[in-house]
Amino acid sequence: MPRPETDIAATRLRIIAAADRMIQEKGAISFTLSDLATAVGMSPSNLYRFFENKDALAEAMAGEWFAELLVIMEELVSADMPVEEKLYQFFAKRVVIKRARYEDDPELFESYMELGDEHFDVIKGYVDLADHYMASILAEAMEKGYFKGLELDAVVSLVNTMMQPFCNPQLMMQMMHLATEERLRIVINTIFKGLQADNDRLITKPELHVAG
Repeated sequence: MPRPETDIAATRLRIIAAADRMIQEKGAISFTLSDLATAVGMSPSNLYRFFENKDALAEAMAGEWFAELLVIMEELVSADMPVEEKLYQFFAKRVVIKRARYEDDPELFESYMELGDEHFDVIKGYVDLADHYMASILAEAMEKGYFKGLELDAVVSLVNTMMQPFCNPQLMMQMMHLATEERLRIVINTIFKGLQADNDRLITKPELHVAG
């Protein structure tokens, strides 16, 4: 008889929780699936029924990491609020969550960053999705007359460049005390007031494509 889906989901969460503890103790690169199987009290072959390899485990862990952040971004894109506030909240709500996670367990936070570096192909889809949501907000702003003389791709690239301290977890670990909502508000206001093309030198192509 097949195992109930609820049991499978619960076991996957138990494995992920054990993986959290292991990457905190050993580092993201050092632990193996065999070590993880021992930690959760099952054979490696049984563990492989839930995660066929380390990439599959990393994908599940990334899904847990990004789930709350994706809900925030999805809701904001369709929210009924001024676009200026929408872009601010797009970053501010995630800053609050990331800061809380970091302050709750800095070592685990750093271990997750190592895991993301090791399996960047796994998390790239989430990074691209964040870019997509941000582009939707910026396109709405352009319809209201902001960012004159610039193409959407260029605006996305420029905003990403300016927002790295507020969305890139690697940078945030180094300057968490500077990634405050007050500073973020100033930066967002500056973007809306001053981001536009130079009349003599229009920017038509993005120079950087990194979302947070």
